[in-house]
Amino acid sequence: MLRLRCEEATVATPSSIPFGYEVELSGDTTLVKCHGKVVSETAGDLKQLIKPMIPKCRRIVLDLTDVDFVDSSGLGTLVGLKVSAGAAAYCSLEFINFSPHVKELLQITKLSQLLGST
Repeated sequence: MLRLRCEEATVATPSSIPFGYEVELSGDTTLVKCHGKVVSETAGDLKQLIKPMIPKCRRIVLDLTDVDFVDSSGLGTLVGLKVSAGAAAYCSLEFINFSPHVKELLQITKLSQLLGST
């Protein structure tokens, strides 16, 4: 019985979808290096990380070198964060180093220009 509960907890946790990040501060720039997938199970983690930075940071750069997959929830999160930063006026949010797969997705969805992958 105890073993079954452990297995259920493992299956139910979002950690089965790998996502991680590192934050580096340099002057007025905050660099966030993301790793893994930005999908429905992990997009909330990215939003909870970045959203509070917007009123406090002048420039936020999301390095997506190690992000190999983004789903519709992930796209929505990236767009929402970009719009929030734009509305703040004093905060710039930039995305760098999109993988070829993510670049293609941004072109198909016509989000390349908004998110800066052109």
